[in-house]
Amino acid sequence: MAIVVVTGTGTEVGKTVATAAVAAASLAQGLSVAVLKPAQTGVAEDEPGDAAEVARLAGAVTAVELARYPEPLAPATAAARAGLPPIGPTDIAEAAAKLSAVHDVVLVEGAGGLLVRYDQEGSTLADAAALMHAGVLLVAPAGLGTLNATALTAEALRARKLPCLGLIIGSWPAEPDLAERCNIADLPVAASAPLLGALPEKAGTREPEAFRTSAPDWLAPQLGGLWDAEAFSRVYAPTPRAS
Repeated sequence: MAIVVVTGTGTEVGKTVATAAVAAASLAQGLSVAVLKPAQTGVAEDEPGDAAEVARLAGAVTAVELARYPEPLAPATAAARAGLPPIGPTDIAEAAAKLSAVHDVVLVEGAGGLLVRYDQEGSTLADAAALMHAGVLLVAPAGLGTLNATALTAEALRARKLPCLGLIIGSWPAEPDLAERCNIADLPVAASAPLLGALPEKAGTREPEAFRTSAPDWLAPQLGGLWDAEAFSRVYAPTPRAS
């Protein structure tokens, strides 16, 4: 992993906590890590943003935010309403390249989903990923409705010839229902990519030291962790319905 884009099937699916978990696992391997948040929306000037939250949870990462807009809207809309310049794909790619020159891993956390607009030309995180030649990690929720959003995002990635490195479940409940348990098998099919982790619900509320210690247990070896998708499935996958 050099530059990795972390995107989601939508908002509030666990991208920031997933980014922090990948960062923590990478740090545990002795790698240097930078986290780039191109556009932070919905946060006041004196409040910590997503990049700062990743640093709080994961530890000694270089946290960089390129632009901040006060209203919780898509970056292009938030920039226009604030009368501030937008952040485009070239800005993101250049910042990531500079960080990649001095870090082993650069994690670029998007806003919302893959095709959220960043500027008035309609540029998206996908355009930035193409310029960076980056792989994409997709974060998705566990429950009912996730398969369609996951399949649509995966289709958009394929259309743009962007590699999907894998899928992370952003919040796995303590007591999963039938849809969530079935989705262990169905999500990788929808994404056409391997399931590379499942973060326990409220993982982001743990104390930083506990978060850092546990993060490798939530992620597959491809992301520097110890998590086993087959073992996870054996525990949670539902038994077939009797005919």
